[in-house]
Amino acid sequence: MIGAFVLSVKGQLNMTMANFPWLTITILFPIVASLFLPFIPDKDGKTVRWYALIVGLIDFSIIVYAFCTGYDLNTPGLQLVERYDWLPEIGLSWSVGADGLSMPLIILTGFITTLAILAAWPVTLKPKLFYFLMLAMYGGQIAVFAVQDMLLFFLVWELELVPVYLILSIWGGKKRLYAATKFILYTAGGSLFILVAALTMAFYGDTVTFDMQAIAIKDFPIKLELLLYGGFLIAYGVKLPIFPLHTWLPDAHGEATAPAHMLLAGILLKMGGYALLRMNVGMLPDAHATFAPILVILGVVNIVYAAFTSFAQRNLKRKIAYSSISHMGFVLIGMGSFTEIGLSGAMLQMISHGLIGASLFFLVGCTYDRTHTLMLDEMGGVGLKMKKVFAMWTTCSMASLALPGMSGFVAELMVFIGIATSDAYNATFKVLVVFLAAVGVIITPIYLLSMLREILYGPENQELTSHEKLVDAEPREVFVIACLLVPIIGIGLYPKVVTQMYDSTTTQLTALMRQSVPTLVKNNPIATNTQELVSLNAPIIGKSLSEN
Repeated sequence: MIGAFVLSVKGQLNMTMANFPWLTITILFPIVASLFLPFIPDKDGKTVRWYALIVGLIDFSIIVYAFCTGYDLNTPGLQLVERYDWLPEIGLSWSVGADGLSMPLIILTGFITTLAILAAWPVTLKPKLFYFLMLAMYGGQIAVFAVQDMLLFFLVWELELVPVYLILSIWGGKKRLYAATKFILYTAGGSLFILVAALTMAFYGDTVTFDMQAIAIKDFPIKLELLLYGGFLIAYGVKLPIFPLHTWLPDAHGEATAPAHMLLAGILLKMGGYALLRMNVGMLPDAHATFAPILVILGVVNIVYAAFTSFAQRNLKRKIAYSSISHMGFVLIGMGSFTEIGLSGAMLQMISHGLIGASLFFLVGCTYDRTHTLMLDEMGGVGLKMKKVFAMWTTCSMASLALPGMSGFVAELMVFIGIATSDAYNATFKVLVVFLAAVGVIITPIYLLSMLREILYGPENQELTSHEKLVDAEPREVFVIACLLVPIIGIGLYPKVVTQMYDSTTTQLTALMRQSVPTLVKNNPIATNTQELVSLNAPIIGKSLSEN
């Protein structure tokens, strides 16, 4: 009797936990918690920073618990789904869910944002407002990856821009207003394309709906698909960023503080990549078949152009910013490869770069706090007095240049294999893409090692050391970098720890892409396996394979 009772209670508890609104809680909890910040008695910011950190840790713990208990790695479709009618008069609903495309990035968001709060420890100017914006961004960023309603996606995409603009314009450098204005003009301007495309897709056909899955099964004419794809590409190309829509990023990074750097490089750029996968590839696969070669070419341009531009920069922040643009080019190549390993590499590159980019920009902030200069010409020999900073800079730079054993190497290798083995392109095109991308890869260690030499090695700059106190890294800074290096090295040594989170989804998405190219369907072993997989695990991310 007692055993039966315990089993019954356990079963009811499991059902209750399965139906618990995990994603809604992770989105709303930091936003609601931020509303209490103005009422916390605090003069110097020491109380509110602990409050914000505890909120961040709780929310990240909820994300991890929801993933461990409610997310099935073998299911390619949406999980943790919640749907509530919000404004039914205009078809707006609170619809959230997570699959292999979004769940890894939701976890990344919680991880990076919590560390960014810890990185903001020295902030003393208007601390309540600063941490209010950080917590508001926390929830907004998760919402971008979780929402499954096109109109709601547009709203959270726009709302997430406001905290970034304010953080840049209040806590930025000398040209902060210029950088913040340029950021909002580029990103808000791109968002207009999202709104127009979303309304077009929602109102097309016999039914009006903003639900992403319902929109995905609509049969759009190919000309309309191409227009929609182009609009989304501009909007998300600004955020990724894609050349020539990238010019806001070096200016934003050039004026941002370390926490803002970490969010820009670690999370915001990934929103563009995620949205391209979710909407352009998953919802408009026929248009993607036409645009895929363009994505590959743009990816190569990103890699080569930004690598050479980074090599020429003398400002430390701008050098790392252009390096970020270069590395995100691999995401575009993976998307356009029409191979499962290439698409998997694109996902891994987003996660890897989120970790590596956050670590490098955090170190830029640490170095600036001590030297009060960003110009490489004014540095030199600081590694003699800052040995911990020296070690952290060296390790994180090795990760950025894709040293074997670190996450960047695995991600870029997967993209290279994906495009090299793709049967969607002729040999000449593939050779050119691989060769030019390899040029960018070769340039990367040159400018990164040169940067290390100018910062850390050589004779000390006496003018710098006579005016600035070059103290070594404090425990908080070492802890932040250690937290970032653990997954960077862990993924490099055992990438399956991450790839298994999205493998079932990317397998299905690859089959969807390939079915849009008739010449690839004949020789497509992925499609058969995926067809069986989809029949067992609905709902899916894009148009049903059985309908094509």
